[in-house]
Amino acid sequence: MSPRKRYWLMKSEPTDFSIDDLQRVGTEPWTGVRNYQARNSMRDDMQVGDGVLFYHSNCDVPGIYGIAEVASTAYPDPTQFQKKSKYHDAKATQEQPRWFLVDVGFVRKLDAPIPLDTIRGHADALGEDFALTRKGSRLSVLPVTAKQWKLLLALEGKK
Repeated sequence: MSPRKRYWLMKSEPTDFSIDDLQRVGTEPWTGVRNYQARNSMRDDMQVGDGVLFYHSNCDVPGIYGIAEVASTAYPDPTQFQKKSKYHDAKATQEQPRWFLVDVGFVRKLDAPIPLDTIRGHADALGEDFALTRKGSRLSVLPVTAKQWKLLLALEGKK
């Protein structure tokens, strides 16, 4: 019996890497995550084939812009070892890496983005365990339940 499929929301600033960029390249390593909880989700919990809601943050209309999937098992983020990278970590070594990532593969762009304001309007239905609408939550990788996944995708194209 295969493991249960999981779902995630992964945030990216579209000026750094957007759903259009992912569509163009097909698959991309999700580099630069420097939060232990987000790292642990990628390293310990994500499995190939898991669904990903691709979220644009820090832009005019933050929200979900596309769907992707986890395309690899976790492996050390190479940017932690690159001295010229903004994600360099002097304490990380090849023998003991501190940061891990997964590759993310393009599935599709949404017909219309699902803005954060729309998502917030459904916070009660999403439940208080939905980290995106929880006060003070700033993680770049968030777990999403199957019920939340279905509810969020049902909002596609709705105001």
